[in-house]
Amino acid sequence: MDAVIRQFFNIEVMMQAAPLLLQGLWMTAQLCAAVVGLGLVGGLLVALASLSPRPLLRYPALVYVDVFRALPPLVLLVFVYSGLPFAGVELSPFAAVVLAFLLNNSSYYGEVYRAGLQSVPAGQREAARATGLTETQALFSVVLPQAVRNVLPDLLSNTIEVVKLTSLASVVSLAELLYAANMARSITYNASPLVAAALIYLVLLWPLARLVSRYQRRLAI
Repeated sequence: MDAVIRQFFNIEVMMQAAPLLLQGLWMTAQLCAAVVGLGLVGGLLVALASLSPRPLLRYPALVYVDVFRALPPLVLLVFVYSGLPFAGVELSPFAAVVLAFLLNNSSYYGEVYRAGLQSVPAGQREAARATGLTETQALFSVVLPQAVRNVLPDLLSNTIEVVKLTSLASVVSLAELLYAANMARSITYNASPLVAAALIYLVLLWPLARLVSRYQRRLAI
């Protein structure tokens, strides 16, 4: 038992690795902010395009969603980072991760938004237009707030998955939390930094997961 504690729960090793882990956590926070922010905006654009009466917008959006939901995120990341340079497009690890995950996550966010928009009765939009609002004003002032409220648990759940997904960035040597923990492990010859990284993810994501569950129960009442 002592050997297990020394190898996996060594507080001294965790404290030694703390500066490196904090740097990785900061990079993870930046990556999450970029990926989630762009994903939410991109997903909304995808949803609006997929609901458009114009075939030139609707069909490409539907193909986009199907393609990027089917592609594994890791395959997409490796292609963007290692494949695009053969076409003359070289991206930094951070930019490659953001682009790859944006393509993947915007397709999922788009489907969530689309379900939310379709859940709002058509009469809401018509009533908004009757008060003198333009189509755009009716969408963003009346329809979209109701749509987001209806699918908020799904948006939050998807955001949790996005945060966990950022750990894949270590594949392209981006110094996020998992990469930093693995570097600390290789320096200390001890697995405790990896356990510390897992605990950090747990502390960050468990409250959000509980919030999602609580909100889902409230909607079910």
